[in-house]
Amino acid sequence: MLKELGAVVRIKTLPVGDFIISDRAVIERKTRSDFESSIIDGRLFKQAENMVDNFEKCIVIIEGEGFEERVNRNALLGAISSLILDYGIPVFFTKNLEGTAEMIFALAKREQLGKEAVVRLKGNKKVHTMAQQQRMIVECLPGVGPKLAVALLKKFKTIENIAKANEKELTEVEKIGKKKAKFIKRALSEEFCE
Repeated sequence: MLKELGAVVRIKTLPVGDFIISDRAVIERKTRSDFESSIIDGRLFKQAENMVDNFEKCIVIIEGEGFEERVNRNALLGAISSLILDYGIPVFFTKNLEGTAEMIFALAKREQLGKEAVVRLKGNKKVHTMAQQQRMIVECLPGVGPKLAVALLKKFKTIENIAKANEKELTEVEKIGKKKAKFIKRALSEEFCE
């Protein structure tokens, strides 16, 4: 279906997610039945953590028209709320396979083709203090939000020290696992290539 919509699709086994639409964005697709199963067997939040550790932008698409009700409504709503609030992962609902394909295609098109102009990464021009400027720079690292940026700056004192830190040293900061440390180190050390 994605090919019919005009997408170029490469099929391969992925360690994270179901569709990688760019180097920073991944999509996990679940039927409503699979979503319930992943709550029951506990894999939903492991998958969410793995996505967040490896990608800057993570999306979950839940496909279908009705849950099987193997999980009570409060647990379903709790799981969806946790994805959104605890992991920062937006959740989209589609009616069927066609709707899912359209959503994936729209996200991939926006992510891959909508970048003709160079976009400012962080838009706040009125950064008043050096600490705010430093935090803003560190927040640009993959998987790093405001709290983690402050934790990194407190641990390493300067952006220069963060850049010089090895993966093991980065993992000494709470909420930075091996994978996130690897992505941060890669972003800081890999040669720029458009």
